[in-house]
Amino acid sequence: MGRFSNQFSTIQLIVLYYFIVVVVACLLLALPIFRNPDVSISFIDLIFTAVSTVSVTGLATINLGETYNFTGIILLQILFMLGSLGVMMISTSFMLLRKKKVSLKQRQLIMTDMNQPRLSGTVRLIRNTILIILGFEFVGGVILSSYFFLFSNWSLKEVLFQGFFTSFSAVANVGVDLTGQALIPFHDDYFVQIIIMLLIVVGGIGFPVLLEIKDFLQYKKEKKALPFRFSLFTKITVFSFLILLIGGAICIWLLEFKQFFKGMPFTDSVFYSFFYSVTTRNAGLMTTSLSNFSEGSLLLFSILMFIGASPSSVGGGIRTTTLAIVVVYLISFIRGHDQVALFKRRIDRDDVQKSITVFILSMVLCIFSVMVLSVSESHDLITLIVEVTSAFGTTGLSLGVTPTLTVVGKLIIIVLMFIGRIGMLYMLMLLVPKHKEDKNYHYPTEKIIIG
Repeated sequence: MGRFSNQFSTIQLIVLYYFIVVVVACLLLALPIFRNPDVSISFIDLIFTAVSTVSVTGLATINLGETYNFTGIILLQILFMLGSLGVMMISTSFMLLRKKKVSLKQRQLIMTDMNQPRLSGTVRLIRNTILIILGFEFVGGVILSSYFFLFSNWSLKEVLFQGFFTSFSAVANVGVDLTGQALIPFHDDYFVQIIIMLLIVVGGIGFPVLLEIKDFLQYKKEKKALPFRFSLFTKITVFSFLILLIGGAICIWLLEFKQFFKGMPFTDSVFYSFFYSVTTRNAGLMTTSLSNFSEGSLLLFSILMFIGASPSSVGGGIRTTTLAIVVVYLISFIRGHDQVALFKRRIDRDDVQKSITVFILSMVLCIFSVMVLSVSESHDLITLIVEVTSAFGTTGLSLGVTPTLTVVGKLIIIVLMFIGRIGMLYMLMLLVPKHKEDKNYHYPTEKIIIG
């Protein structure tokens, strides 16, 4: 196995491992023991379901609640957990539980899978991230189950299942719907919406950010003399996350206050705006059907889904830091600055180039996908745009057309979900050879006309 793995770069191995997980998921989901009696599923729908679970998207061409039995639902939850935390994080956790030593190659894979710049501290990152994520899922499950127990007519089994599954779906940013009603029954329940929004943010803000916040709280508790300094990554991530959250909510309210929100209590409209500003960034949970929103809002949702969550999180899309670096680069170019800087720190030129490349190629990929779907499918353009960006952002929101897609349409969405989970940058770096050729020469420079 060691000789085999040495033939590939760490990125190539990561993508290969995710592909293997998809194949294993297909084989497991195809077993009759996980399905309800007399329920069959086509091969293309099987692949679609496997990729949707591993990529933590939640889009479905079949009714999951009617197709899979209780054991199958548990299997889906395990696959969602594997997809949300990452292959290397789960495998390393098992190694730590068995008290096995993590090799240098495995640490390199963890560093790549978690988008970490340094090799040191990767095992600590895995251990603490697992504890934080599971801790939030458990606490959220307890809070929601207790609330449902007090204010619903559900049985104890339903209370526990709905409470913990909803908490898991929010933190893992799954967006899967087993009941067919999503969160529509809680469209006017502010408490449930606040808890779910907080859990969604936990899953989408990025694991390194959560760890730095944990370290900051520990620092405050110990009252150390030296000042605590957040990393540039955390500052950019939190800043861009808040800008998109607040800005998205304001734009949604402005687009809908004379349409969907007309005649609605102000508080309800505000909660709708903030909830969809949060959920479109990656969670895919709904408190009302997307068909209630105007085309302007649907286009805004598509933009938010295209951006997605933060790096090293459970989310997909181009990631928030990519957008932030592109925007800062444009501002620096317009102002005539010779360097790209934010929070009094210069951003590495290589990161700027990668961000621009990811942004442009992701746009090309999504536009091309919409063009193909416009030929293969019989739906209007905005519906296809929502479907494509939802798949690429691994969000799971849809206008209900996913089950009606043709085989070509399903294949396009499958590819988008897989790329969205792996990341456009890693898909591009698959083409980079393990050993780069060193060129000891440079071509002469020549100016060309631009614009």
